Amino acid sequence: MFSLLPVEGVCSKKASYVKFTWSSWKCSYLFLSLMGQSFITIMCIHQATHSTTSLKGTTPIIFYATACITMLTFLRVATMWPELVHHIARVEDLDPSSDKSLTYKCNATCAVVLTLALIEHLLSLLSATTEAFMCYEHESSYRGFVRHFYPWVFNYLPYSIWLGIFTQFLHFQSTFIWNFSDLFVICMSYYLTFRLNHVNRKLLTAQGKYFPETFWRSSREDYGRAVQLVRKVDDAISGVIFISFANNLFFICLQLFNTLEDGISGVGECSSKTKGKNSLLRGYEAALYFLFSLTYLITRSVAVSLIASQVNTASSVPAPVLYDVPSPVYCIEVQRFLDQVNGDHVALSGLQFFSVTRGLLLTVAGTIVTYELVMFQFNASQPSAPTMTTMSYNTTTASSL
Repeated sequence: MFSLLPVEGVCSKKASYVKFTWSSWKCSYLFLSLMGQSFITIMCIHQATHSTTSLKGTTPIIFYATACITMLTFLRVATMWPELVHHIARVEDLDPSSDKSLTYKCNATCAVVLTLALIEHLLSLLSATTEAFMCYEHESSYRGFVRHFYPWVFNYLPYSIWLGIFTQFLHFQSTFIWNFSDLFVICMSYYLTFRLNHVNRKLLTAQGKYFPETFWRSSREDYGRAVQLVRKVDDAISGVIFISFANNLFFICLQLFNTLEDGISGVGECSSKTKGKNSLLRGYEAALYFLFSLTYLITRSVAVSLIASQVNTASSVPAPVLYDVPSPVYCIEVQRFLDQVNGDHVALSGLQFFSVTRGLLLTVAGTIVTYELVMFQFNASQPSAPTMTTMSYNTTTASSL
């Protein structure tokens, strides 16, 4: 629907039907969407060059530019997807496994994440609409809304309802791309963890028991295929992982900085007009949106980190089992298996710059604290200037998390 992963045959039940072709209508749709996102990015850069450089001004550039990069990254994934699916099919044929809970977890996670993302987006629209009514009292409601929500477009181009709808679609598409990147990483992590745990379950039933050498050889081969699968998937999606973590880190830092600097009152540039006027939430639309958005963003980012790190955790499960192999049945296959488990570092990565493990979450938290301290010191050294703290413009107009 939003032009990501332009692969043919994704709904088929056979891997042989999954194909990627440059001449497909899905690829054409992706390139048209990429042109639209590039247009918005260029307009944001144009506005930044004609105004004072600030964090608020660079936020929309980062958001829309990231959407463009993410689309190109998913295009790369699409070119590798048929081969990856064929490899997965071969692994499944050699070591069949089925678990209905895996499908349920993926579907449930998709429903929860996309529903929360939709609620967050609607709250951002409500906050921006309320502020736009105060700022543009003498204009039509929709014209005032798009002028307030997308100033990087309508400050330089004449207003038309079709341009407003087109810009709004691109913004909604960018919001979906950001949420889907995290969702894609989560679902792929579910599957890879399932494949590793499928091997682990057989090993745990054999812990401390007398099994022949053939059992340990077949278990080692099954584990090796699962590890190879993790590496092939990581080669394909490591770019998506990198963008997902970098994007989440930036906007968490941005929202926390705005919170610590200005509070969560959600006061905007037209807030003085809001007092005493009727609104749906009595002027607290921006504050409600901000609290929900920040909570949702942090929760989603932590969920991505913890779920993706389960791949690394599952890869280390065989080691204690192999240490407990009774001496009479200890053999060269057990030793080779143990060397493989201890010698390999199995985890998803972000373009090989970092591995997604449980310790990464603490590293990211430390980075956020360091960033906030640096930003406060930098901000304190700058002359004070009027800023707009309504989150519907500061972050979500630019990001609509």
